[in-house]
Amino acid sequence: SMVKAGRIIRQFGPDVVVGVGGYASGPVLKQAQQRHIPTLLQEQNSYAGVTNKLLAKKAERICVAYEGMEKYFPAGKILLTGNPVRQAYDNLAGLRDEALQHFCLKPGAPVLLVLGGSLGAGTVNSSVGGGIGLTEAAGVQVLWQTGSHYYDRMREVVEAKGATGVRVTAFITRMDLAYAAADVIISRAGAGTISELTLVGKPVILVPSPNVAEDHQTHNAMALVNRGAALLVKDPDAEATLIPAALELLDDTAKRSSLSENLKKMAIRDADEVIAREVLKLVKKHGGSRQE
Repeated sequence: SMVKAGRIIRQFGPDVVVGVGGYASGPVLKQAQQRHIPTLLQEQNSYAGVTNKLLAKKAERICVAYEGMEKYFPAGKILLTGNPVRQAYDNLAGLRDEALQHFCLKPGAPVLLVLGGSLGAGTVNSSVGGGIGLTEAAGVQVLWQTGSHYYDRMREVVEAKGATGVRVTAFITRMDLAYAAADVIISRAGAGTISELTLVGKPVILVPSPNVAEDHQTHNAMALVNRGAALLVKDPDAEATLIPAALELLDDTAKRSSLSENLKKMAIRDADEVIAREVLKLVKKHGGSRQE
């Protein structure tokens, strides 16, 4: 892999090389650093990955999404930029009526938005499916993005229970409308999702996936929980406690307001532009670093 990475660097002749972590980026950035080509790292999680930690010593700039990353990287190289995510969430209140109509939801009844990712989250789906009786009894509407892998099975669960307040979909293309409709959100805790949720500013219950490297989703979630910006339900506890926790939160206006306020304080806007400007600064600083 190092030989192939070196060949890529020679053929492409970059002025700057950007790495976002993961084993695939390691050889390419290592080869760039050996050729004295400036490198920029972007660490998306609150717990730094192995690759970025190994590359940090020779990187010129390290863009991070969370405070307190000095425990992983040289402080002088760090820039708090956030993660590049969609920005179109400034007028969610104004989209509420359109959102309810779009998803065939009733005005006046609370909406619980469940996000399982494009493929879905097994524990989250089974927890929501098992709690349909509770949400129906409470008069809570559920907008449930199951993921493509679980869609048919979860739709059958809803039909079998005769639930009238549940809207099941494999994937949501209009995330702005989904967020606008939501009163409370249930979600995994991936880096991009967390950054997006801070911009949305709706109260959220995070269920970190246990099936990720270095348990980084739990670290991401705790970065919010420790600031009073989210609630956490552990994956093994979800089937018993997730829906009761969501219903309790929907009934607690003060708690929802506090979570929302604290979450919005963590939002960092325009990360893509900030990171791009840092890349251009490195190009200008070095005047082009193409190495043969």
